[in-house]
Amino acid sequence: MKKSITVFTLILCILALFVSCKKQKDSSKFVIGATPSPHAEMLELVKDEMSKQGYALEIKEFTDYVTPNESLESGEIDANFFQHLPYMNSFNRDRGFHLVNAGAIHIEPLALYSKQFDSLDAFKQSKSIKTIAIPNDPTNEGRALLLLESAGLITLKDSSALESTPKDIKDNPFGLKFREIEAATLPRILSDVDGAVINGNYAIPAGLLATRDGLYVEGADSPYVNIITVKSGRENEAVVKALVKALKSDNVKKYIQDTYPNGEVVLVN
Repeated sequence: MKKSITVFTLILCILALFVSCKKQKDSSKFVIGATPSPHAEMLELVKDEMSKQGYALEIKEFTDYVTPNESLESGEIDANFFQHLPYMNSFNRDRGFHLVNAGAIHIEPLALYSKQFDSLDAFKQSKSIKTIAIPNDPTNEGRALLLLESAGLITLKDSSALESTPKDIKDNPFGLKFREIEAATLPRILSDVDGAVINGNYAIPAGLLATRDGLYVEGADSPYVNIITVKSGRENEAVVKALVKALKSDNVKKYIQDTYPNGEVVLVN
């Protein structure tokens, strides 16, 4: 009887050790949501480095701007990498989320593209009534209108407002009409409008290069820096710090320089 108890106790200890090891293994797993280009591409580059530090980086791709934040807030993922700070702040305000910036990584310059015109001057000189498609989410819509103001196409009532809409246009000397479209759809409808303001991470997969194809490109001093986003309270975790550091490595810098030599993606210090 005593021997049976000893064997049973040994089995329990082995099971406990197995469960403990499994939990420890699972605790190293870090799931991050990202849009495909260039975010998921950059994350793939740092998987080996993260693994060397004991972190198993799992990348979950998203093709929209809403689900990655919902998944992060719900705890389905540990972080995301696709958005800039004004967009994250608008989500926190509008949805009551608790997301924070864990590190600034890069800028993807916004640009005005057109299949109908080959230059901004040609666009301005045309006497036809022109339609421009812009993102329909609050921060990217405001960002697009600021770009159009900088290009001399419109004047806003308040140029310091980051979430302007077409209703906030003060002067529209070219009589532009606007179509507010989901950001991911903009490259597909470019041929149907006279111009479209498209975010870099949707322009790049569509074969559009801001410096080559853009009629007007956002300046490098843009405040819309793409960030690593986590739930509040996790920004100082070792794995998060390691990820931010890895994304600023020489390996990533070389990849960006080689893959986006025309400034489509600009890393920040």
